[in-house]
Amino acid sequence: MEDRSTQSIILLLAELGKRWLDDGYKFRRMAIEQGSVESGFSAETIAYGLNTFFRELTEKNLEALIVQDLGHIGRLDDLTANEYEARTHRLAIATGPDLLVHIAAGNLPVPALSSIVMGLLVRAAQFIKCASGASLFPRLFAHSIYEMDPKLGSCIEIAEWQGGRVELEEPLFEAADCITITGSDQTILEVSKRIPAHVRIIPYGNKVSFGYITERAFKLQNMNRLVSLAAVDIACWDQCGCLSPHVFYVQQGCERLAEQFAEQLGKELDKLERFQPRGKLSVPDASSISLRRAFYMVRAANMHETKVWQSEGTTAWTVVYEDDPLFQVSCLNRFIYVKGVNSLDDVLRAVEPIRPKVSTVGLAAAPDEKRHIAKKLARWGVKRICPLGAMQSPSIAWRHDGRPSLAELVYWTDLESDA
Repeated sequence: MEDRSTQSIILLLAELGKRWLDDGYKFRRMAIEQGSVESGFSAETIAYGLNTFFRELTEKNLEALIVQDLGHIGRLDDLTANEYEARTHRLAIATGPDLLVHIAAGNLPVPALSSIVMGLLVRAAQFIKCASGASLFPRLFAHSIYEMDPKLGSCIEIAEWQGGRVELEEPLFEAADCITITGSDQTILEVSKRIPAHVRIIPYGNKVSFGYITERAFKLQNMNRLVSLAAVDIACWDQCGCLSPHVFYVQQGCERLAEQFAEQLGKELDKLERFQPRGKLSVPDASSISLRRAFYMVRAANMHETKVWQSEGTTAWTVVYEDDPLFQVSCLNRFIYVKGVNSLDDVLRAVEPIRPKVSTVGLAAAPDEKRHIAKKLARWGVKRICPLGAMQSPSIAWRHDGRPSLAELVYWTDLESDA
């Protein structure tokens, strides 16, 4: 891997991105056809998610990622200096780990693919340990790399097993230089205890996200447009990722905008179900939705502050409107809460109990209020703020959990010289 230039890897990844966007590409077809069986997502949902990810793999975007995280496009190739380092007579080179291990989660396929991309850019040999029954997408991506460049593809190994198998994990952890762990806080804690002290650990725990729509946003964009964007965020990967919304907070004055928004959102999710259907659910997941629906139907029958809209005869989608702004964790799979608030301060008070867990806020606001809102959210602790409709579509260069994904993988060597 050491003899590979950054530019050659970028060009390979950009070409891969183009191929995976081609409906006729064999690995894409296999991912969509076989992925529905393995993951439970519908073919349409998988196709949408793959398009969102692979559109980001362009030469321009990958170069921007390296410059953003490492300060210089040649930082992985040679000792280089940006403008500020040159002033202090320093050069620096960034070096990736010899063996990078990824402990991948099983809820979504895209994070594992992104991890592989980061590992390739830093020239690391990679071992991806997938959750049981969740290795199809990483395997197909690795095979597509191997087809384009067998030597590069040979530096990637994919495996799956039930976590906790000491006889497999102990030698793997000992050999690793760096390990990324994506999963629940409990998984991260348990795995981290068994990793040797000399190995760098990069954890990505469970997060939650929500949307916020200001009153002025409705005056600049019509209700239908905002509802359509919110429905995209809910439907993408069936709301199963850390970046998916659990609640949409709607700022309202004397008009009951939140209730109107909730009703229209139900209609939009019903339309979306026809051409991007939700995937099949396990019995426990379907039961969870049914039980929660029943709870809110009883509440709605006795309290005008609660209303429910739901798909007829199925658990395909559910919208619950509540006056109470307290954040509610959704049971996911297109089950969404809509809550009315007077201001952003109301939202922050309502989500305070889960403050350390908040990842993304999907924001719809007037141009002249966005910056102020974003600054307030940032100071409060939100790691990513994006437009409505883009919550599950982060840039390849996004700072995962507020940290630079590429920069965390490397170590630095500085060369200081006389003035």
